[in-house]
Amino acid sequence: MTDTNISNDLSGSVEAARAVGLAGGLSYAGNVPPRLAWDLFSSGQAQLVDVRCAEERKFVGHVPGSVHVAWATGTSLTRNPRFVRELEAKVGKDATILLLCRSGKRSAQAAEAASKVGFANVFNVLDGFEGNLDAQQHRGGQDGWRYNRLPWVQD
Repeated sequence: MTDTNISNDLSGSVEAARAVGLAGGLSYAGNVPPRLAWDLFSSGQAQLVDVRCAEERKFVGHVPGSVHVAWATGTSLTRNPRFVRELEAKVGKDATILLLCRSGKRSAQAAEAASKVGFANVFNVLDGFEGNLDAQQHRGGQDGWRYNRLPWVQD
């Protein structure tokens, strides 16, 4: 498959995610699974923005080359009032943006907030970096970025 075919295939996947998001009534562009997020990011077709707090990135791990804009900070996860301004300064409103958090919940909230102020191409990465809780209240055993063995590093 040529680079052009790969690019077209990824663009089709993004448009499919957008169509599903629209049909589902999402206020942001849509949701993408971790593997598609990696393909879009690694091919340069999208910016990956980690919205977790700095401590989560440092101690749990992060995706190399991702941009960091915290949605919330501190142990009480206080909402960052400068989030959309920081996001615009770091990636711009016109970029295709993939937001990643621990489980996909905060990043969905961040995608909603960004969309409300004019970010048209902001997507949530489903299941986040660590994935959802399983029956034993553990993360990482059923879904998420790390579960899918996508690239990450830890300080």
